[in-house]
Amino acid sequence: MSSSSTDRWAALDFAPPAPDVADTEPPVLLDYLSEGRVARITLNRPHADNAITTEMGALLTDVVEEIAVRTGVRVVVLTGAGDRAFSVGSDLRQRKAMTKEDWLRQRQAFDRTLYTVRQLRKPIFAAVNGLAYGGGCELAQSTDFIIASSNATFGQPEAMLGLAAGGGSPALLPRLLPRGKALQMLMTGDPLPAQEAYRLGMVNELHDPEELMTAALRIADKIASNSPTAVQSVKRAVQLGEGEPLEQAIAIMMDAHWRSAVHPDRVEGIGAFNDGREPTFDDSDF
Repeated sequence: MSSSSTDRWAALDFAPPAPDVADTEPPVLLDYLSEGRVARITLNRPHADNAITTEMGALLTDVVEEIAVRTGVRVVVLTGAGDRAFSVGSDLRQRKAMTKEDWLRQRQAFDRTLYTVRQLRKPIFAAVNGLAYGGGCELAQSTDFIIASSNATFGQPEAMLGLAAGGGSPALLPRLLPRGKALQMLMTGDPLPAQEAYRLGMVNELHDPEELMTAALRIADKIASNSPTAVQSVKRAVQLGEGEPLEQAIAIMMDAHWRSAVHPDRVEGIGAFNDGREPTFDDSDF
């Protein structure tokens, strides 16, 4: 082995995108399913393991902001195109030629993307279908919960590249994993297989790769069938109450509960239960 060779990157199972392969489709796809109640966002650079360029990040922000104001959308599924990767994070080939100012400008844009995902009132979850590294892993962590294919892998290799993780994982990962495991991932860069992520509670469900989207849409349709006002209220109660003293968190919860108690959806839901029929809930009125 020559002095310039290394097996340092072998465990990550990906490399920078080929320089001569151009994007021929939009890097982010949006389609509406289940009569418009489910929005599916697909990261669409499979030839580059769905690595995120500056342009792709900006488009993802626009897509999430568009969904936020469509009152008919009740739940969002975020996934990656192809069968190899959800996303391996920032496109490192694009970053190679960046000046410090370019890097900081991109960082600000990516911060906006992740903030927009985290602050979305509608439920949003990730269907991770392969590699989820760096910013891709942090994007998945920014959603409400994660389901994954059995071949998925999660990793934060930033320290291996001389960079402190900056897309949320130092704050989010210790909430999803035991603190020590989260720190080990952040410090070593070693990937976490889907089975271990599931065992530790980072991933809610595991599915065969070919069944992942079917499972995701099953979950999405179940959420979409419930009162969107109630679903968004309980999501907000969890977000605002997390980390607060117990009685403060309960007070936040009770505010959401009392609002739902006087909402028409409560009348419709209980009426449907007593009638033995499917309820018909209006779009959220927030």
